Amino acid sequence: MHATTTDLTANAATIDRTTDYRRVRPADPPDGGGPRTGSSDGDRAAATAYPDTTIAVVVPAYNEAGRVGEVLDSIPPFVDRIYAVDDASTDDTWAEIRARVPSGPGPHGDDVDGRIMPIRHEANQGAGGALRTGYLTALDEGIDVTVTMDADGQMDPELMSALVDPVADGRADYAKGNRLADPEDRRGMPPFRRFGNWLLTYLTKIASGYWGVMDPQNGYTAISGDALAAVDVESLPDGHDYPNDLLVRLQVADKSVADVAMPAVYDDEESTIDYAEFVPETSLTLLRGFCWRLGRALVPGNADPRTAVRGALVGITVVTWVVLSRRDDAEGPSEE
Repeated sequence: MHATTTDLTANAATIDRTTDYRRVRPADPPDGGGPRTGSSDGDRAAATAYPDTTIAVVVPAYNEAGRVGEVLDSIPPFVDRIYAVDDASTDDTWAEIRARVPSGPGPHGDDVDGRIMPIRHEANQGAGGALRTGYLTALDEGIDVTVTMDADGQMDPELMSALVDPVADGRADYAKGNRLADPEDRRGMPPFRRFGNWLLTYLTKIASGYWGVMDPQNGYTAISGDALAAVDVESLPDGHDYPNDLLVRLQVADKSVADVAMPAVYDDEESTIDYAEFVPETSLTLLRGFCWRLGRALVPGNADPRTAVRGALVGITVVTWVVLSRRDDAEGPSEE
């Protein structure tokens, strides 16, 4: 059972609410201090880009010391709140987050950011669990648009407004990155990941019913407060299959989704995905999601005969994939 927003502190996470939280824009001087260095007309314009919309960014982090700090520093000034979620890291991730948070009242220097709310899990909950904590906190604070941004530095902060725009102006309920839209962008993705992403794209299209959506594993997203409230955030899965599950939930909730083209960026970081678990886990998540959506679609008045045909196709594909994956795992490496 997942923690709710009312018992996050007790059961799921330590939320540092003693910090002097406030919106700090690059153009604004800290309390009692002089003007911020590096202020510009561009910074001032960016900070007021969404004057009637509150925007938050969830940054889930697990063992991202050396990267998470730079990611937090790079978040644009138009963002009102940053939920930095340390998923029980074993390195200096938490210290790096806390170093960027003002402590106590009074003037603060340029190395701190009053927008950051540091959240620390007492036990590791997985990629989906860290995201869930941020989403629940955003719901608790009544945020209009919530962005998700990984702590590994692979997501360009300059592209954030491209994700926020369609959600903030009501053209979409959910916007996500798409690294497969442009052939040039696809070249930045390792071949193995590219193949897997294409396969998951196909399966997720069938399971979710969003036939125009690609790159479902892209974690750079923006979602409206209304859509977030409609998808039962508390029951999102803990693992890396959460984006696939979320798309199915959005379809059932009759929400619109937009793809935003962006390049693939991979550095020297190590993936935390265990593919022996990820493949069957995600396959079963998609199958369950499709069956759930199929049941909803076959309710009188909402029946769509094409859904049954697609159901048979996705069922056969997913079951075959799971069986072959488990057989390979059971056989292990061949001996000569």
